[in-house]
Amino acid sequence: MSLPEEIVASGKLFELVHETQPDGRVFEKARRAPGVRLIIVDRPKGTILLTKEFRKELGGWDYRLPGGKVFDSLGEYDTHRQSGAAILEAATKKAREEAVEEAGIDTKELTLFRKSTLGATVEWDLYVFEVGKWSLSEGGQQLEEGEMIEAVSWFGYEEVEAMIMRGDMQEDRIALILLQWIAKQKESTK
Repeated sequence: MSLPEEIVASGKLFELVHETQPDGRVFEKARRAPGVRLIIVDRPKGTILLTKEFRKELGGWDYRLPGGKVFDSLGEYDTHRQSGAAILEAATKKAREEAVEEAGIDTKELTLFRKSTLGATVEWDLYVFEVGKWSLSEGGQQLEEGEMIEAVSWFGYEEVEAMIMRGDMQEDRIALILLQWIAKQKESTK
């Protein structure tokens, strides 16, 4: 059910939205354009590609799944929403671009594994894709200016689980999804 909404404040990435409930109460939420994350797997080796990225909000290095924003600004996201076009198409396109940019990987097989919804008061969805078939990109990584990604490395499933449990991977909602993905892989090989 879509409720009447009013944008009461807007920045480059976030907007503050008031939705009027049927009883007249106002529900407030922040909205941000969605993002993508990529589980790039080498099935024969049983490994997952992670990047080591400097994160300003953490004040240090963190292991991450490659990914980024589907739209670079809230204006682009609003234009897309108003067009009625499917968000999954835009997310898939951006996932392919981020694979090349952050990991130096051309995707051959890309499937949505899970959509992570943040919560009721902050609308910021992350689309997590599994990349099962891929090849190395001719140009390697093509980082954007300001991105500090030190390494692209392959880790075994158990090693990734241990890294998450030690706190080496601090994007918590993505870490949980990655643990679920690993559990699914282990279950399918039984």
